Amino acid sequence: MENQLAILKESIQEARVQLLAHPVYSKISDLEGLKKFAECHVFAVWDFMSLLKSLQIGLTSVTLPWMPIGSANTRFLINEIVLGEESDVDENDIRISHFELYLKAMHQMGASTKLINQLLSALQNGQSIGEAIAISDIPHQVKQFLQFTFEIAQYAPLHVKAAVFTFGREDLIPDMFNQILNKIYQEHPNKVSTFKYYIERHIEVDGGHHSHLALEMVSELCGQDVNKWEEARIASLKSLKMRAQLWDAIN
Repeated sequence: MENQLAILKESIQEARVQLLAHPVYSKISDLEGLKKFAECHVFAVWDFMSLLKSLQIGLTSVTLPWMPIGSANTRFLINEIVLGEESDVDENDIRISHFELYLKAMHQMGASTKLINQLLSALQNGQSIGEAIAISDIPHQVKQFLQFTFEIAQYAPLHVKAAVFTFGREDLIPDMFNQILNKIYQEHPNKVSTFKYYIERHIEVDGGHHSHLALEMVSELCGQDVNKWEEARIASLKSLKMRAQLWDAIN
């Protein structure tokens, strides 16, 4: 399995490097640029949770009566990731999900949450996810990104979901972005402190401990099945392509 995992990582490396060098990062040079970035990027923060919860639904028992499902190891892996994403702490040590923390950061910097709130309101009013995306005013490429995510979350087999989660949504924040953020923070500390905390927390949790757990999950779900590893590779590449299109939309 370790060999298959190494092969998969090598096959997506070029796409990942290109994504980390995307010109969108260099365009975020001031507070206004950061606001525009956040107004689109928030959709990726939100739909990530649905992808994560779809894995929890598939790998654990979330219906009554409870029955043990799958292996205890994968149950532990996904539940620990959900715990950190759904109920982490903010800069004041208050429990909060990463999505809610992101919204808090947007409010602090003065970024508009109109589009994400419009989508959530449509869902709360009974629209399906497909209908909510279709009637929203969000950019076309953002809609495509969301459609891909929910296609995976709703219909893909578990090993494909795990691969997209692990390789398409892992830490994709280059050092350049951190340098730009530090500069904006120095200029506007009272506007960017929560966003800076979110990014630092994201790198610490998602890019560290959670990424190791996710790799274990992919290995366990693909096992020795060569076809599953190939399906995981194809889906991972597609997810990186969709993220690049999202960055294009923001750029």
